[in-house]
Amino acid sequence: MKCVTRWSRIVFAASLLLASFTTTTSAFGANPHCTDVGGTILTNVGGFGLIDGSLTTMGVATGDLKGAIGVQILSASPDFTSITVQHHWVTENGETLNVNQATLHGAFVAPGLLAVTEYKTHLSGGTGRFANATGDTSYIGEIDFNTGHVVLRYSGNVCFGTN
Repeated sequence: MKCVTRWSRIVFAASLLLASFTTTTSAFGANPHCTDVGGTILTNVGGFGLIDGSLTTMGVATGDLKGAIGVQILSASPDFTSITVQHHWVTENGETLNVNQATLHGAFVAPGLLAVTEYKTHLSGGTGRFANATGDTSYIGEIDFNTGHVVLRYSGNVCFGTN
């Protein structure tokens, strides 16, 4: 009988310890669930003209965040190797992603062909299941200013809160 009692105390203590780990809260809300995301973005520079005098892109995102994406170019360095942008992203089922302003850095590898060497974004909410989500993504790819084509590969993570 003493053995059963001692064993039940050990199990009870282990259960309490496990419960303390699973009820920890963070900036994402109680019990966030994080998942890796990845896919591609295909857009065209000048896709829907100018917004407030800024050049735009318009295209599609595939993969885990598939849907439509537009990017407003807010500013650029004189040689266009550093470009500050604002994303407008809507998933396939109509949810929006609030993506903070970001700066793309690149190097020209041929006339008019910019290799994207550093491009990181931060997700700070949205609508639907992204309402309390946060996350970070990185991109690689290229921009062909001769044709207006943009091809990027994204990867990162999204954490969904329960609030």
